[in-house]
Amino acid sequence: MRPVLFLLSGIFIGFWLSWPGIIIPKNWRCFKEIISKSQEKKISVKAALSVPPNYLLKGKNKGSASKLRIVSDACFR
Repeated sequence: MRPVLFLLSGIFIGFWLSWPGIIIPKNWRCFKEIISKSQEKKISVKAALSVPPNYLLKGKNKGSASKLRIVSDACFR
């Protein structure tokens, strides 16, 4: 039980250090809003400006982890 507690606390601390705003409910609303708008093909300016140039230059083979990172950076930082 102790290793599971250490693992979960390590994951939480890692996410919190990467994205300090992850514990704020307002930021989660932003995250859900960007996801829902991207499914409707209406991307917000905040999300569009947070895309790094390397992401656009590398091509179209993007994994879902990369997309999740960009949306998370837009809302949780």
